[in-house]
Amino acid sequence: MDTLQTLRGEIDSIDRQLVDLFRRRMDVTAQVGEYKRERGIPVLDQERERQVLQSKGALAGAELRPAVITLFQTVMALSRRQQRDLTGQGADNPGLHRWQRARAAQRAPVAAPRVVYQGEPGAYSEQAAVSFFGAAADTAGLEQFEDCFLALRNGSADYAVLPIENSSTGAIRQIYDLLTQYECYVVGETAVKVEHCLMALPGAALDGITHVYSHEQGLFQCERFLNAHPSWKQVPQADTAGSAKMVADSGDLTRAAICSERAAEIYGLQILARGVNHNAHNTTRFVVVAPRLELRPGADKISTLFVLPHEAGSLHEVLTVFAVHGLNLVKLESRPLPERSWQYMFFLEFTGRPGDPAVGDALHELAQTTGEFRVLGWFPSNLE
Repeated sequence: MDTLQTLRGEIDSIDRQLVDLFRRRMDVTAQVGEYKRERGIPVLDQERERQVLQSKGALAGAELRPAVITLFQTVMALSRRQQRDLTGQGADNPGLHRWQRARAAQRAPVAAPRVVYQGEPGAYSEQAAVSFFGAAADTAGLEQFEDCFLALRNGSADYAVLPIENSSTGAIRQIYDLLTQYECYVVGETAVKVEHCLMALPGAALDGITHVYSHEQGLFQCERFLNAHPSWKQVPQADTAGSAKMVADSGDLTRAAICSERAAEIYGLQILARGVNHNAHNTTRFVVVAPRLELRPGADKISTLFVLPHEAGSLHEVLTVFAVHGLNLVKLESRPLPERSWQYMFFLEFTGRPGDPAVGDALHELAQTTGEFRVLGWFPSNLE
């Protein structure tokens, strides 16, 4: 037997002892759980856990202290899950019941759907809708983001395609806020490469421009280009393509818009400069939202939102859930709660496929460890 096999044999022997010790530990923590259940004591005792982690880290010495603390954080997370199951803590979370009802009422994708987006024809949102549903899709632009959610609620649209984040400027907060307000589900996603152009009426010239119009995100994404022209007044608009339409309707050679090349074609504008966004790899991620849950073929990304108590370690406990189950986090975004100072709602996405028991366990534990909890959707990732 060579040295490597001998060492592996020693590891296997040690691991058997560790498993036996872990089983014994879980037997004792189950008794603790029963004690807490009988007396109505909360599962999580933050001060006790802090003391335990400090003492275990001290036993390990400086070199192994971080690793030992990580080990016991995982062990204690498993113990909490066991005790929550025993005590029933979090089992009545309304978000979990809402998700179960949504699964029971899920629908198949709609054939020949009516699709809405925010903006005028030529907007990047229209491009995203066509990219996801095809050029023959029945699409319509609405004035405001919320109008899209209202159309889903009143049944005048089957889907809404909405921008949720940009690779240069980050999250689009209005969409996150609206997702919390409306009972809708994310059923798909797509990405659109953004290449902004500066455009104006035929005959206009750069040195004659005084006002530039675009969505606030468009202006921000072209900040470096615009800073080179400090005399131009930047005027935010509801959307990029609407800016192009406004410039076309104005008849004013001093006005320019920042939007897509397609918008210039639609509204008969002259492109004065191409690629004026400072990030050549600028991409916007769009989500496809529906009034009912759909599980499309290839669904492998779950989107959730939750509120955490304003306590030290509460977010770490949530993240431990995914570490324990071996699930990959792909997105974590926070939004302040206006009515609660210094408290936040978190939007978290992770990967997993229907039928994977780890996903069901993770969702169950999220409901246990969070105050407010909701599953926003389960859909195929599509960001290539």
